[in-house]
Amino acid sequence: MTRSSGILMPISSLPSPYGIGTFGKAAYQFADFLHAAGQKYWQLLPLGPTSYGDSPYQAFSTFAGNPYFIDLDTLVQEKLLTKKEIAACSWGADPRYVDYGKIYESRFTLLEKAKTRGWERDREAVAAFEAENARWLPDYALFMALKRHFGMQAWTEWPDEDARLHRSDAIARYRAELREDVELFIYLQFLFFRQWSALKSYINGLGIRIIGDIPIYVAMDSSDVWSEPENFQLDENNVPTEVSGVPPDYFSADGQLWGNPLYDYEAMQKNGFEWWIRRIGGATKLYDVIRIDHFRGFESYWAVPYGETTAINGRWVKGPGMALVGVLTGWFHDIEFIAEDLGYPTPEVTQLLADSHLPGMKVLEFAFDSRDTSSYLPHSYGENCICYTGTHDNAPLALWRTEADKADIAFAVEYLGLNEKEGFNRGVIRGGMSSVAKLFVAQMQDWLDLGAGHRMNVPGTGCGNWTWRLLPGEAGKRLAKRIYEMTRIYGRL
Repeated sequence: MTRSSGILMPISSLPSPYGIGTFGKAAYQFADFLHAAGQKYWQLLPLGPTSYGDSPYQAFSTFAGNPYFIDLDTLVQEKLLTKKEIAACSWGADPRYVDYGKIYESRFTLLEKAKTRGWERDREAVAAFEAENARWLPDYALFMALKRHFGMQAWTEWPDEDARLHRSDAIARYRAELREDVELFIYLQFLFFRQWSALKSYINGLGIRIIGDIPIYVAMDSSDVWSEPENFQLDENNVPTEVSGVPPDYFSADGQLWGNPLYDYEAMQKNGFEWWIRRIGGATKLYDVIRIDHFRGFESYWAVPYGETTAINGRWVKGPGMALVGVLTGWFHDIEFIAEDLGYPTPEVTQLLADSHLPGMKVLEFAFDSRDTSSYLPHSYGENCICYTGTHDNAPLALWRTEADKADIAFAVEYLGLNEKEGFNRGVIRGGMSSVAKLFVAQMQDWLDLGAGHRMNVPGTGCGNWTWRLLPGEAGKRLAKRIYEMTRIYGRL
């Protein structure tokens, strides 16, 4: 990774007439915008199929892709849908925000029609896709078919114990009984990866690399846990004994109760962390650079007794450390990793990061605590780090300016030499651009000077997140030129 810069912009946030961003025309246009702006990286949020709450960090599979991102106009071009069929659906009233309820109601009806028309036509290509993804695709497709069969309940609530516990006789029976739905979910993955492959090839052809997020944990209600429970800390009924979270911190006084099942690292280590190798191998099909979310969980993780309503009563448990990190970096030496090492930097986490040689993260919004010295201040950076204005969990700069402690903002103004003529956002971005960090990344909202109403996620809250979208025309030539000039000045082209 050479000195460069990029923009954080989820696929879901792209403009589209169909309620949510897709792999269609707007994605190609945004890639062109990044190229014109001199950006070398496009950072995304996870691309997995989202479950209840619509968080990309809680997916039905760590290997599968989100059917919401399949572009409908492309399916029209391929004669799998008609414009009339799409126009008959409701996609939400406000183009600024995703209406997940409307999308859920409309999209799968259309995608079923596409499958009906394309399954036989694409049979040979689908068969090749199935063979290539045989390790995860059959279980995922059956898992989703079973969820449909049982009214979309979490698999832990399925009334058929044999299906719930993934017993072979039940699996064979349901695979035959639910064949149509199994085929549907196979075909949707075929469409997802075909469209993504074409888009990624275009993006890479512009000299832009994709940074993708790998959540450290997987959702309890996922095909991963259902089909391979031996990798997780579950009891004899496949119920978690403890679940994931983080203790009280900057974001939440009660901590964050994520609720994911914890890994059985001892069992995983006995087979050389084979599941993790498969997981990262799947991610390399999607991304050029992999950001490991909550990297500190490899050193120690916060384990909360199952059934707790907050994360307060958790405990720190030692993680696998370099035993796992070393396997991943050694196995995948052709791919770059970023360690999301935010939070309280214990000496052990700092040492793990140093031993891994991975770049950590520096967030400018965390730098200006007027009460304490921060390692996020640009003058303290080493080159081997990634500087961000903020992540998807942070307020956009314009909102942070109004919500943060006044003394902190005053410190930022003094430290960065901010002034009204330049503008607050531009000045903070300049502070990151001019740092020695090898990569600088800004949220798209920060380049647009957007504040209240434009936050992607508020950690610890269960609704109203992951909805923000770019409007048509906001990523225009004038903005691209402005970004290009700053990128050029600070040697990041």
